[in-house]
Amino acid sequence: MPFEYFIGTRYLRAKQKQAFISLITLLAIAGVTVGVMALIVVIGVMAGFEADLKSRILGVESHLIVLRTGGAFTDYSQVTQSVEQLDGVTAASPFVTSQVMLRSATGVSGAMLRGIDPDTAGDVVRAFDPADLMSTAGTADQDRTPRIIMGRELARSLGIVDGGSVYVISPRGMVAPVGHIPTMKRFRLAGVFASGMYEYDGAYAYISLEEAQKMLHLGDAVTGVEVRVDDIYDADRIGKAVGGMLGPPYWTRDWMGMNKNLFSALKLEKTVMFIILVLIVLVAAFNIASTLIMMVMEKTRDIAILKAMGATERSIRKIFVFNGLIIGLVGTTMGVSLGLLLCYLLDKYKFVELPGDVYYITTLPVHLQMPDVAVIALAAMVICFLATLYPSQQAARLDPVEAIRYG
Repeated sequence: MPFEYFIGTRYLRAKQKQAFISLITLLAIAGVTVGVMALIVVIGVMAGFEADLKSRILGVESHLIVLRTGGAFTDYSQVTQSVEQLDGVTAASPFVTSQVMLRSATGVSGAMLRGIDPDTAGDVVRAFDPADLMSTAGTADQDRTPRIIMGRELARSLGIVDGGSVYVISPRGMVAPVGHIPTMKRFRLAGVFASGMYEYDGAYAYISLEEAQKMLHLGDAVTGVEVRVDDIYDADRIGKAVGGMLGPPYWTRDWMGMNKNLFSALKLEKTVMFIILVLIVLVAAFNIASTLIMMVMEKTRDIAILKAMGATERSIRKIFVFNGLIIGLVGTTMGVSLGLLLCYLLDKYKFVELPGDVYYITTLPVHLQMPDVAVIALAAMVICFLATLYPSQQAARLDPVEAIRYG
């Protein structure tokens, strides 16, 4: 073992008369521990929030949609077949969408109505129960009332349960001598879906593509084609390939573009929280610096003797840098361990609950990634290393003659 490390280790084991320095050392270790632990937990929760939000959104929305400039189009069968032949595409399904009003015996609510193909929609959007999805293709009872699927919160606000009746009112009606008459039709609730996001569960309703075309007077036209891809992060490239294959007036939107503002905000929040919590580690680094400064003052005579015996300034500098790094390493190790433990407990027991209408999700998600942990640990060690530079430099500059004379 080099003598610098041996002496540095001895300096960390303070004697009785240096108990105050030991207390400051413990406080510095505790500060680094708390800062690293807080960073890991917060970054893990925010990454989990982003991953959970992403999975919930993609449970209701498709990875990619194909639209046509000017609105609805009728050659959707050819478009669907062409898109499905591209590499990376799992499935495609036509859809119709429009804003409508839903009226039940106990309430009225606005909703986003989507007409879907029961045979192919389940391959693109996985949030539906297959039995409920197929039931939209048939009728609910002998009076041939068509079926509808809606979000759990929407059904709750309308006060209806499975088998209950609801009227769908569309502004795309017909022109009569008395003026514009909205289209209104009765449906029976076939089932509800729960994506876990209040924004979707409280606003979306689904009927068969055929019924939607009738209600909206579209004939055999659709709004667009939904596409599911193998790799969600490859949706942008596939979208460009679809646009290039179909050409104008067709264009595409991928899930990242449709939710760009949301994920950009999450990324910004994660970065800001990282910067804020690094300040906790920075405060602990000041404690490390103060500990080393007091240690230099306490060991002035020892440093002078070492230099008189031939120790170089570099060796003296190494001793105190080693001391600071040991403090930082112990604090970082404890912080990483406690952070990982707390993240594990949060992920397993989910003892933190959130109001779904405020935070979109009902439990606190955790998705800890090892690269994030490595960056946090590295940042903590770099800050601790920087905190050792000034005290170690001051120790290295001590004049041995003056230090022994006045030490």
